[in-house]
Amino acid sequence: MAVEAIEGGRVSVNDERAKPAKEVKVGDTLSIRRPPFEHRVRVKGLAAQRGPAAVAQALYEETEESRARRTSLAAEMKAIPQPRFPGRPTKKTRRDYERWLRSSDDE
Repeated sequence: MAVEAIEGGRVSVNDERAKPAKEVKVGDTLSIRRPPFEHRVRVKGLAAQRGPAAVAQALYEETEESRARRTSLAAEMKAIPQPRFPGRPTKKTRRDYERWLRSSDDE
């Protein structure tokens, strides 16, 4: 998943696009974009080998600015009303919709 995110351009190291072989150092800042959110984390330490998530979480720290931005965006998204669908369309509604689609194709 990490390599896919890096190749997709969703990861930056110190505000430069990351490459899969890029080595990170203690103190580097990573920007990870997982739309619609962006995480900015600072590297606090490096591990010699892959380990449990609890150990990995001790090796980085999310910036306060990033956490605040994500929280406010989540609140905004929650405030937007979800689209409501009244249920299954009737035969008449479906035919009206199909007629409308055909008329918009003619334009």
